[in-house]
Amino acid sequence: MVEKKQILKSASVITLVTIVSRILGYLRDQRIALLLGTGPLADSFWLAYRLPNMLRRLVGEGAMSAAFIPVFTGYVAKRSSAEVWEFANRLFWTLALLLAVMTVFGMIFSREVVLLFTALDRTPGHWEDAIGLNRLVFPYVFFIGLAALAMAILNCFHIFGPPAATPVLLNVAIIVFSFGALRRHFADPAQALAFGVLLGGAFQFLMLLPLLTKQGMRFEFGISFRHPGIRSVARLMAPAFLGYGVYQINVVVNTIFATAERMPEGTLTALQYGDRIMELVLGGYAIAVATAILPMMSHQAASLEYEKLKQTFAFSLRIVSFITIPAMVGLVVMREPIIRVLFQYGEFDAESTTLTARALLYYALGLPALAGVKLIVPGFYSSQDVRTPVRVAIYALILNCVVNVMCLHLFFPIFQNGGPALATSVAAYFNFFVLFVIFRQRYGRLGTLDILISIGKTTFCAAVMGAACHLALQLSPFERFQGALTHAVVLGFLILVATALFLGLAWLLRCPEVEEVWGITRRSRPASGAGAI
Repeated sequence: MVEKKQILKSASVITLVTIVSRILGYLRDQRIALLLGTGPLADSFWLAYRLPNMLRRLVGEGAMSAAFIPVFTGYVAKRSSAEVWEFANRLFWTLALLLAVMTVFGMIFSREVVLLFTALDRTPGHWEDAIGLNRLVFPYVFFIGLAALAMAILNCFHIFGPPAATPVLLNVAIIVFSFGALRRHFADPAQALAFGVLLGGAFQFLMLLPLLTKQGMRFEFGISFRHPGIRSVARLMAPAFLGYGVYQINVVVNTIFATAERMPEGTLTALQYGDRIMELVLGGYAIAVATAILPMMSHQAASLEYEKLKQTFAFSLRIVSFITIPAMVGLVVMREPIIRVLFQYGEFDAESTTLTARALLYYALGLPALAGVKLIVPGFYSSQDVRTPVRVAIYALILNCVVNVMCLHLFFPIFQNGGPALATSVAAYFNFFVLFVIFRQRYGRLGTLDILISIGKTTFCAAVMGAACHLALQLSPFERFQGALTHAVVLGFLILVATALFLGLAWLLRCPEVEEVWGITRRSRPASGAGAI
């Protein structure tokens, strides 16, 4: 019960600050959409931003946390304070050196990086803007890599709020540079936005320095590749980079297929905005829960408390499924009104909405699986097993490539620019189910029947909610309403009613997740089915 309270408390803190960040992220994306639409310059900007952003996800939300947290928590539990911070200082400066080298090479070989991402587009000079923008943005990797280490250290001391709030600074910087007062000093709007990305990354890192100093870090210079703690992190991080990196390789693969000559112009931008809406749900709760459970599962694994580890995972999976399944249904049914309200302004026209809604449809279908992968992978890394997720992720990558090829050459009239999104969703389901089977075989029964019953009830409630939303849109077409404010009010009302309907049905079916999400802090004993299974 204590662990469940701590998960939900930590996840709630992360969720709160993440929601603020996502709102600002939406305003940021709206400004970009208004200025660039889904034209060639928009594709160039998002392509230039994609590589450093991919490395941010890989380091900040993946390999850094997975490799560092289990080792650092071991130091905190078993070593003196001086040894703990000596390890942290050495790792900080060693990582800074490696990131600096990576940044320099990324800027020098910017053309080759862009050509890699656009291998299927043979149009000469089509991506010249992207080359310059990528060179301007790439130092972002240096700052965000160090910020990722700072976040991991703070998470080990159960400090989640400020690290989760750092993306706010990135969003604010981009928004500020989207306005004319600063934009007019650059050759085009895309350059101004790229500079905002770079400055925002620096602010993200600088914000965390005082918190680290307060915990005890002194930043005493020292580079070491032989320190035992650093070598332990490196042993975990190399395969962890591959494991989490396979998903990012999927991003590269999807980018290559999105920029193929057969794809309509604006496909890359449409996929970007579809993915951003997905991140609103994933970042709002799934990533929050995953961030909260990794340190806890690491402690449980280190203490050989495998029953508690299984309970933590099963509980987290039920809670996140309760959030993501209705979100999936809502995004599928109301995808066009959502895109229209969020982005259809300025250069982002009705054709841009159609492109983005198609991408969102196929991304949304994979939402529960994408969230599930983010939960189950930390279960393996908490016991310092990085090989299993890597092997499974490689097979998922192969499947992603196969589905992309089929969508581009065999089923293009059906899926069109949604092919890369569909491939991502199919690969995510494969990845999750295989990892789930292995996890169960390794640690024993997880209460799979209880999990399936919970997901079945959630799916039924979500299906009824989706049917009601579809009927409402049919009886009162969204297009008949005029004005952006009216559209926003109507959509907000539909979402509010749909949420109330879903929660009402879940309450009638006595889904324990309703009480666990909203009332666990006031409970004195576990609900039925919430204990050991």
